[in-house]
Amino acid sequence: MRHLSLIVAVFIVVGVTIAAGQERKPLYYQDPSGAPLFATGPKKTPDGRDYVPVFGDQPASGAGGVTAAEPSPSAGGNRRILYYRNPMGLADTSPVPKKDSMGMDYAPVYADENAAGDVPGIVSVSPGRLQTLGVRTAEVVFRPTVAHAVRATGSVQFDERHLATVTTKVAGWIEHLTVAATGDPVRRGQVLAEIYAPDLVAAEEEYLVAARLGGAMAGNTTHGDAGALVAASLQRLRVLDVPDDEIARLRRTGQATRRIAVHAPADGVVIDKPVQEGMRVEPGQPLYKTADLADVWLIAEVQEQDLGAVQPGALAEASFVAFPGRTFTGTVDFIYPSLSTETRTARVRVVIPNPDRLLRAAMYANVQIGAAATAGPALAVPISAVIDSGTRRVVLIDRGGGRFEPRQVRLGAQGDDWVQVLDGAKAGEKVVTGASFLIDAESNLRTALQGFAGPPANPAPAGASGSKP
Repeated sequence: MRHLSLIVAVFIVVGVTIAAGQERKPLYYQDPSGAPLFATGPKKTPDGRDYVPVFGDQPASGAGGVTAAEPSPSAGGNRRILYYRNPMGLADTSPVPKKDSMGMDYAPVYADENAAGDVPGIVSVSPGRLQTLGVRTAEVVFRPTVAHAVRATGSVQFDERHLATVTTKVAGWIEHLTVAATGDPVRRGQVLAEIYAPDLVAAEEEYLVAARLGGAMAGNTTHGDAGALVAASLQRLRVLDVPDDEIARLRRTGQATRRIAVHAPADGVVIDKPVQEGMRVEPGQPLYKTADLADVWLIAEVQEQDLGAVQPGALAEASFVAFPGRTFTGTVDFIYPSLSTETRTARVRVVIPNPDRLLRAAMYANVQIGAAATAGPALAVPISAVIDSGTRRVVLIDRGGGRFEPRQVRLGAQGDDWVQVLDGAKAGEKVVTGASFLIDAESNLRTALQGFAGPPANPAPAGASGSKP
């Protein structure tokens, strides 16, 4: 009976051992030299050596005993590798350690990274990598107001309301130019040129004859039309733009002059002078063009999406490369009624005082136009925390423990390095302000793998490999 009990005990121990061995199946088989060669079942190398089985609680080793990927267990030994993902972000996974065509190790994906309750796309970053990336965070806070500033580019133009063209209404010849160079400053009433115009000389002689005739017949009631003749001659002189001081001289001296002066109609500078001394000019031909530089127009090209925030009367600040560190202040005067079909921008006219005459036409400027601020306190994040892909705006929420959640947000007014958050974040949450792009790229990679590849249903090598991937 004692021998029978001993035999039964031995059978029990052997059965348990066999059962344990049956439950502990190898995940795959690896080349005995440690090379990154794997097989789904028992296999031999070309020199007759058996491939080594690798079990779930045993990390795979690479050449020279170095692990082929990140170690699967954590310090507590509880982290389990679900599969390995392509290091370049391609939709390709492997249930076993693997290298891509460039020799880079596939990255392990652990079970605790996909634990229940995680938001899709969440990414975990180790403390060492956080320090390497220089990750910085800031708190989502309420600010008293957030001012919206519209930024644009533009160029300076002359104020069209203070442009003048100097012409003559009679044909003649330029005999003398008092102002002979483009860019010369002029004052209102200043003599610019003197011309000989036969029609003007004839009109002056006609006026003198009428004046003498009217004086000689002043007592003869039968010639009452003499006064009307004088008035008609005087009116003709004025129609031909003969100035009042020339008419006064004509009355005083009784002598017609050969040259008639051309006067400046307004203050400004000469921006065009197409005539020279000795040239014949025709009626209506421009002699000078002048512009008053006391105020200039800055035509800003505002993006279509910012146009609704710009209103006439808003203050604007402009900076010019010619004057580094200096800003010029103006006021939005007019918003033009059409947009450019090529650039989808609208022209906004800003009037800038120019008392020192420093600003010149065609100067390039960077413009910042003030827009209406938020009516009251606004939830806001630093502008550097927003990742704008063109189709979505995302912030990375710091969930602690090196875990970051990408969250799409809806934004409002922007200014002073802060942007209003209308939806997507709460006060007190922390957002990443430094290294955001790198973490977001990792998050996009994680989401893409989950959406397109997903973890393999049966984490076993597909097909008989036995060759380097």
